[in-house]
Amino acid sequence: MDFSLDQTQETVAEIVVGLLAREVSDPADTSGFNPALWEAMAKADLLSLAVPERLGGAGLGLPEVLPLLTETGRGAAPVPALATLGFGLLPVLALGTQEQQDAILAEVATGRVLTAALNEPGAAFAASPSTTAVADGDGVVVNGLKVAVPFADLAYRILVPTDAGVVLVAPDAPGVTLAKISSSSGSPEFSVRLDGVRVPAAEVLGGDNATLYRIALASIGAYTDGLLAGATTLTAEHLRTREQFGKPLATFQAVAQQIADVYVTSRTLHVSALASGWRVAEGLEADDDLEVLAYWIAAEVPAAMRTLHHLHGGLGVDVTYPMHRYFSIAKDLARLVGGASSRLDLVGARCSSI
Repeated sequence: MDFSLDQTQETVAEIVVGLLAREVSDPADTSGFNPALWEAMAKADLLSLAVPERLGGAGLGLPEVLPLLTETGRGAAPVPALATLGFGLLPVLALGTQEQQDAILAEVATGRVLTAALNEPGAAFAASPSTTAVADGDGVVVNGLKVAVPFADLAYRILVPTDAGVVLVAPDAPGVTLAKISSSSGSPEFSVRLDGVRVPAAEVLGGDNATLYRIALASIGAYTDGLLAGATTLTAEHLRTREQFGKPLATFQAVAQQIADVYVTSRTLHVSALASGWRVAEGLEADDDLEVLAYWIAAEVPAAMRTLHHLHGGLGVDVTYPMHRYFSIAKDLARLVGGASSRLDLVGARCSSI
């Protein structure tokens, strides 16, 4: 299978790279959000790539959005692209009616943020969420607790998996309580309590929670692929230019072996992310690939980032140098997908059922 980018995908990637080069973010800014960069992405029509043409978008889809997320990750850009596009826009396209898409997606093109509440306490991407949605008149009443919800305070809508499918919840709706929690990268992250939140029928997407989870994991995979590749390139350049005993660090055998190990991890993640994203985009069975991808993100990426940190020495923890941002985002993503032990159990369960 040839996973080479087509012309449209290459163009998307080039636009993102050029934009990130122009709109430089301060590595020392730990807020996790650069409003100017996000606005620039909206003006460049990057946020409307998958918005239907009837709403003024390009009418593209997951195959074109994934390169955008990869390049955003490669630059460790502090914007809610992953949450808005991977957790919000693409799932609404997959699950929503035309009326629901028209009401929600036109907002994304202008820079409005979407996100999803993928985790519950002790349960990442729960197959059977404890959050309930009980029919009430022409809508549903939602009760539950979600954790690790990125950019919930900025979101126009939060996609919430329930025992009755996915519903759209406004973060300022009556009965919604946001509590900010700490993240390694400093990006905004919240627990979201839903206490008798009434959601009108027009904002009940229904469908299968698994569809949301598959798209979200494929998106996380693409983003993390870029993240690790970007950190590896940053480290390789440091080793090439930094000298010790009159020689570049890259010429030392132990250093070369360590960066080579990280390169192997990065390329393996790249293949896994491409394969998973392709299967999801084609509507093929993708759960086995996604489980392996999620385990790799939870177990191997943080380990690779620790090696890259080590190869930078003290410079790696300097907040004015970008390595700390790559490392911290990787830790947040590993936690978001459920951690290495949890993901290994899921891979094992799928293998035992074969």
